[in-house]
Amino acid sequence: MPIVLAPLNRALKIVRIAADDKTKKRLESLGITVNGEVSVLSSSGGTVVCKIKDGRIALDKNLSTKIFVA
Repeated sequence: MPIVLAPLNRALKIVRIAADDKTKKRLESLGITVNGEVSVLSSSGGTVVCKIKDGRIALDKNLSTKIFVA
């Protein structure tokens, strides 16, 4: 499921990133990688704030629909 539909405050595993290579590279530099763990802190109107390692990252509506978690 896309991360925008994921339940709040649950440890999730990133299974796929459906973006172009430039965007994937940028996300990797931020710590968002396939098989990485993430938890959604809040989600409203398509914007998702998620916790990755010890930091928080806000993803816009366009990007949050391209990151799939399980």
